[in-house]
Amino acid sequence: MFIVAALYHFTRFDDPDAMQSPLQAKCEALGIHGSLLIAKEGINGTISGSRNGVDAILAHLRQLPGCSDLEHKESSASLPPFPRMKVKLKKEIVTMGQPDVDPKAQVGHYVEAKDWNELISAPDVAVIDTRNDYEVGIGTFEGAIDPETKSFRDFPKWWEENKDRFHNKRIAMFCTGGIRCEKSTNYLLSQGIEDVYHLKGGILKYLEDIPEPQSTWNGDCFVFDARVSVGHGLKEGNHQLCYACRRPILPADRDRPEYEHGVACHQCYHETTQDDKNRFHERQKQILLSRQRGEQHMFGYDGS
Repeated sequence: MFIVAALYHFTRFDDPDAMQSPLQAKCEALGIHGSLLIAKEGINGTISGSRNGVDAILAHLRQLPGCSDLEHKESSASLPPFPRMKVKLKKEIVTMGQPDVDPKAQVGHYVEAKDWNELISAPDVAVIDTRNDYEVGIGTFEGAIDPETKSFRDFPKWWEENKDRFHNKRIAMFCTGGIRCEKSTNYLLSQGIEDVYHLKGGILKYLEDIPEPQSTWNGDCFVFDARVSVGHGLKEGNHQLCYACRRPILPADRDRPEYEHGVACHQCYHETTQDDKNRFHERQKQILLSRQRGEQHMFGYDGS
């Protein structure tokens, strides 16, 4: 079993560039795989490894400047969720494209998972899913509004175009682990919205803490690793990835006529040209050749 830890923390890093190589080396020494993003505004990512390895790297991260109270959410995976370790430098640890947004200054009211159902059932509360459309497509909360955004960068524009719908409403927002809501709630506060709430720990914390019979969550939650989705109790879901468009699909979708592994699925078949498909064919051929040489080229969950 592999321990999976999702984490983020907003703090001030004066020199992220100097942190990259030592953090990469530390993760590799501990057998940690996954992705960590570091920027001047903080750190974000998901990592996996053994129990001892994950505990050790979390202890190391909490020694970074301003990170002593860094929180994380844990789940498990039966196969390796990541093929390698990457520590990346970014301008933002979650990209909203709003330079004045500062979650360290002010965010909305945190709502514990145990109190979430009561809040979102109130008639004066509008519930907004801040995730991207392909994430919302496999699961969301009952009655939640889907902005149908392709990217988190699109959220401010969507809000500007739709804000009149929410006159005299309290706004409750949620995302996978909580990081997007740190920025989206700060953004709404800057727009003059006073009653803004967000689910503390995100969907992952809710699915971990709330028993399915009491849950208002429908479907699965998309996760950014080879498991693709998790459900109640953070159990691995049934979704797989289309390795052409990186969207989630169900096993039955592989039987559709549009599906070809690594080349297309029913969601992207008509979005790509024949030249694209030829290129994907060649990529898939190289993947199969590398496997025959005994090289690890893709996630453990990629069954073809």
